[in-house]
Amino acid sequence: MNRVLEVTRAGALTTVQDLGRPGYAHLGVPRSGALDAAALMRANALVGNPPSAAGLETTLTGCAFRLPGGGVVAVSGAVCRLRVDGVAVELDSAVAVPAGALVDVGRATAGVRSYAAVAGGVMVRPVLGSRSTDTLSGLGPPRVRDGDRLPLGAAGSGGAQVEVGPVPGGEITLPVRLGPRDGWFTAAAVSTLLTTAYTVSPNSNRVGARLAGAALARADAGELPSEGVVLGAVQVPADGQPLVFLADHPATGGYPVIAVVTDVTALAQARPGSTVRFHGPER
Repeated sequence: MNRVLEVTRAGALTTVQDLGRPGYAHLGVPRSGALDAAALMRANALVGNPPSAAGLETTLTGCAFRLPGGGVVAVSGAVCRLRVDGVAVELDSAVAVPAGALVDVGRATAGVRSYAAVAGGVMVRPVLGSRSTDTLSGLGPPRVRDGDRLPLGAAGSGGAQVEVGPVPGGEITLPVRLGPRDGWFTAAAVSTLLTTAYTVSPNSNRVGARLAGAALARADAGELPSEGVVLGAVQVPADGQPLVFLADHPATGGYPVIAVVTDVTALAQARPGSTVRFHGPER
């Protein structure tokens, strides 16, 4: 029997993700990959997959699927109710799923994104060495839909014990390095960035986390030619509200980047309305 995962409820946004496709920025291809890579790797370790195996990344509302041939599943990341054929099971643990049983990853009650790993990994066709869905460029498999049948690889040996991840929530502090275009902003704007709380906008997604708060005033009103941007770049559009680029960010941007967040992991689980502060400056 072919090993497959049958999707019965795709949820608000469920995508196939692995650790992404690094090394192609010079071709205009961002890394993409799981926003909370640590959570995906925990789930993979629990079911005996290599860290780079592909799994499902859900967004807020979870998803549900069946394994016609049975298998082993683990879910990590956002706090949610996980059930197998209606029976509640633990997050961050390997769960044996009988053939045909329904695995229901429930709505997130803390955090945003859950990661479901199945022993053997999701084996959709790779693009540039990765099975990740890039929601901006369209590279990789399409977003998961109801009724999809996703191929699975052969399950390996038993999984490993892992340390349970942190519970998402609370105020988020993001470490930043100023630049490369901090000189395009007033000294007061730079100080505001580093001393003022912002909130995560509902308009955030895998491309970037839009923040709302004190506007950052420009010292230079000129036009900046488009230039390369990286994961964590804090771009400031004309309205002065900072935008932190995440895994599916564009390769270039025309608004000035005031700083770069050196670790964006916490934003993967930041719900709309969450408080964000920047910590720096580091050059």
